[in-house]
Amino acid sequence: MDTASLNWDLPSPHILPLDVTPAHIDVMGHTNNVVYLEWLEQVAWAHSNALGLDWDLYKKLNRALVARRHEIDYLAATFVGEHLLLGTWIVGNDRKLSVTRRYQIIRPADGATVLRGQTHWVCIELDSGKPKRMPPEFADGYVVTA
Repeated sequence: MDTASLNWDLPSPHILPLDVTPAHIDVMGHTNNVVYLEWLEQVAWAHSNALGLDWDLYKKLNRALVARRHEIDYLAATFVGEHLLLGTWIVGNDRKLSVTRRYQIIRPADGATVLRGQTHWVCIELDSGKPKRMPPEFADGYVVTA
């Protein structure tokens, strides 16, 4: 599938494909809301890894980005067997303490956007867990693309 032809909110998302499995489904028969948050973390890590900002580098730098705030709009339910595309973009980086990442999940079968979200990430020192200025690798690596 040509993912560029889908109605992405912003150009050139980092995309992670995913299939909804029975493990994702709750008692109401659709994907549980908590599962979407797990998916957002998965696409965020996949994007970070693609940027060369993986866990090994985080440990080496004694820095990490941790979620401070999530905003999620659930727009449509998803069900077992559906194929989804998770897209993400860096939309803010103050080059000091915080990075903002947006998300969109599209169901290619009908082109529907099933979720939009945003996370505000804050840089911390791994040893202390306290906010610390981001290293140059984060400032330069988490490039605002949208």
